[in-house]
Amino acid sequence: MMAPSYPTCSLLLLSLWVLRALAQAPADPLKDFCRRYGHQTAIIDRKLYIDGGWLYANPISSNPTPVINPGLLYSDLDEISEGMPKQHANLTKNSSVPDVAGGTLWEDEVNKVFWLYGGEFQSAPSSFELWGYDVILNQWNLSDAGRAATSPIQRVSYGAGVSVNDIGRGYYYGGYLNNLTNPLWNGPQIATSNLIMFDMENNKLTNNTGYDNVGRAEGTMVYLPASGAGLLVYFGGVTFPYGNETPVAAPLDTILIYDIGDSSWHSQAATGEIPAPRRKFCGGATWALDRSSYQVYIYGGFGFAENATGFDDVYVLTMPAFEWVKWYPDKPGPGAPHGLLTCNVIENSQMMVMGGNFTNTTDCDVPVIQGQHNLNLGQYNRDNAKWFQYLPNVTDYLVPPEILRITGGSPRGGATKKSPTNGWDDNRVGTYFGQLAPKSSRTPTRAIPTQTAIPVVPVTPPSKKRNIGAIVGGAVGGVAAIALAAGLILFFLRKRRRDQPPQPTPVPTYTEYPSVQPATSNYATESKFTVVDPNYTSPVRSPNLSSHSPVHSNAYPQPYSTPPPVPSTQPMYHPAHAPEPMEYYPPPDGNRPDLAHLGSSEMPTIRSPT
Repeated sequence: MMAPSYPTCSLLLLSLWVLRALAQAPADPLKDFCRRYGHQTAIIDRKLYIDGGWLYANPISSNPTPVINPGLLYSDLDEISEGMPKQHANLTKNSSVPDVAGGTLWEDEVNKVFWLYGGEFQSAPSSFELWGYDVILNQWNLSDAGRAATSPIQRVSYGAGVSVNDIGRGYYYGGYLNNLTNPLWNGPQIATSNLIMFDMENNKLTNNTGYDNVGRAEGTMVYLPASGAGLLVYFGGVTFPYGNETPVAAPLDTILIYDIGDSSWHSQAATGEIPAPRRKFCGGATWALDRSSYQVYIYGGFGFAENATGFDDVYVLTMPAFEWVKWYPDKPGPGAPHGLLTCNVIENSQMMVMGGNFTNTTDCDVPVIQGQHNLNLGQYNRDNAKWFQYLPNVTDYLVPPEILRITGGSPRGGATKKSPTNGWDDNRVGTYFGQLAPKSSRTPTRAIPTQTAIPVVPVTPPSKKRNIGAIVGGAVGGVAAIALAAGLILFFLRKRRRDQPPQPTPVPTYTEYPSVQPATSNYATESKFTVVDPNYTSPVRSPNLSSHSPVHSNAYPQPYSTPPPVPSTQPMYHPAHAPEPMEYYPPPDGNRPDLAHLGSSEMPTIRSPT
């Protein structure tokens, strides 16, 4: 038999390489959804955007390794499917934009943009750049804020981020520096103690002092419209008071408060049914209509020691009484504990709890609703159920009876308890809570259409179903097939470029590097950030290390002295930052109808509200 020609053999090899690349392509983020966790979210114009994070494909038994989500999705809060907002995956995200987990999205509702800060890469990270997504133009844009910062700003992960739309600012407190956040990091991870602030109006990033010099991470921070310019409230997570090798659980009876107007930190002790210490949980804030009381709802998270498996519970911190209330469950049980999830309060009345990595089951997180679970904060439904289908027409918050027993007043306000039971630890905090922050008077710095709508740009997600016969058949199809195979190889090689294993890196350093000037337009001047060519790729920077100062210089204060350079050959922890799945326990069948069929492709029947 005649031996195959050289071109035919080459084509066969190329085809096999293509098939291998196709087999490693990511699953469809909607059709193949199993679990999502470590992602970041933002709400603008009734769209809940979901960026990055880790994804397990369905079934998890056949896809035991999570992959980073390379796309941008959104849940339409006015389009309901199976009782929850319908998700879409037709938005753009080019390869220059970081795909990370454990960051935050700072939304600017006035200018219709959200900004991606922080987070960890799946492997070799790029240098820090601040990217924003324009919801009107459906495009990502690169800001020069990072290069123009008053002190070197670094990317950190698993800190606490929050947006303050009334004044156009984003904040991020604490978080980790490691070899998955910084391309020049070469040592054990450290927790930072700084408060990063992004001024959206002036396109400026600053590095500010935290509550103290203790490194913090994995906690939650929310904004309250109290005091002259607003308050930031932070609690939970992990602290490092004895150095970065000794994590200490942060007790949830210690509440840190940052007054935005005074740029000052304070603390206040809380009482009541204090939650067990937890990390990587999520929370959201709401308040009575007259702002006489404020409530922070928290859910889930991982724990410490005997509670390491985590939590499936809801607690509420009501202020200014500074008292905790356990809100769910009514009866103890194994539940469905999970952490690395997000909480988004919608119209002050509902909180969408999305995703999370479960630690006592390998089942999927209700794929038919994409792991979305709605906490009805004001219990606007016939059964006064806490977990309920999402109600798009609910826009008011009624203070629940469990909270009114502490605050006094009515569901719409008039709280009578104006101070903690044991008094104020700092009288200035009492003064802050006696004031109401003015409502937003911001105006857009760009032209805004009358109605903001997402341009539908067809972006077909990769499918696991491939026409393999057509590819193999091309092996004998001649020159045209060779060109097709080569093109596919180049495409997938470029797609996988960001997932290459990390290379040995030198001691971390920072300095000013020559910048690449991307394409600009008139719109860029109006909106204060740079419009980037879709094909723009961040340059690889290889500085001359001998002439640069270490990253832990006085320009970027750290809580401890510079650790000695340690060669890093592998990540210091599981990249998903979560405990491994444990032995399966049946999920509860109590008052969690959204989890009653955990792992099923069918949504349990939920009665419609009155």
